[in-house]
Amino acid sequence: MSLLSKLQNKDNGIITRSDLKRPQVRILYYALFTICLIITIISIAPPLWVLLSSFKDIKEFTIEPTILPKEYDLNRFIKTWNDLKFFKFYVNSFYSVAGSVVCAIVFNGLLAFALSIIKPKGSKFIYALVLGSLMVPATTSIVPLFININKLGLSGTFYPLWFSIGANAFYVVLYKQFFDTLPKSIIEAARIDGCNNLQIFTRIVMPLSKPITMVVAMYAVNYAWSDFLLPYLVLNNSGLETVMVRLFQFRNGKTADVDILRAIVFAIIPPIILFTAFQKQITQSNTHSGVKG
Repeated sequence: MSLLSKLQNKDNGIITRSDLKRPQVRILYYALFTICLIITIISIAPPLWVLLSSFKDIKEFTIEPTILPKEYDLNRFIKTWNDLKFFKFYVNSFYSVAGSVVCAIVFNGLLAFALSIIKPKGSKFIYALVLGSLMVPATTSIVPLFININKLGLSGTFYPLWFSIGANAFYVVLYKQFFDTLPKSIIEAARIDGCNNLQIFTRIVMPLSKPITMVVAMYAVNYAWSDFLLPYLVLNNSGLETVMVRLFQFRNGKTADVDILRAIVFAIIPPIILFTAFQKQITQSNTHSGVKG
């Protein structure tokens, strides 16, 4: 059975099997299929090029360029890993990511809990400010943020990276929208049983909020791992550089380009493994939260 015949047996989606019996719909179906195929190829082409090029030696990459590497020698990756001492930067990145995820869940969750469940006086004004901050480009705040980090003596530590994600308006909005859907009767029952606000947050709200917590955690991991500007300003030449900062430093050094490509492969492997391992949970969590893409 061909691929197209398998697709034609689909009974759900925007175009069903019965729709395909009409010529106009069939033309539309193949047009959409072609567009999706082109977008897919364009999307996977850059990482595929990086992966294939990383197996080449410097001659194959620059002097006599080839499309496919002549051999797939993993020892070249081991040599690059050891030469560039990548393990240290992996540890730094994992440390940065772990703290960022904890801060993203705890601090943003607490603020959303206050805005959605406790609702103190002025909470609507605070939420309006949170929504308004989403309209401010992040790059415009980098200068005052960097000045404050230096005044507080936090330069050369991971705290600025953790706290910046712990005060993320987008995560607050996600949490608040989800908390608004929780049954109020459960909250009131917990209050009648004697739970204070912190106990309601830790014992009732957060256990019921695993889907949105998974979404926030995935976004925080991706952001913390791929962020470059703030780690570069805060951690540069401190010995705590993350993988992304170290990649930039390698590029300015005398390292050969093919080694840079292998270093890029090391940088993109963890997000790929994470997404592959938790693909089902991420998709389900996005559906629960109403976040698409």
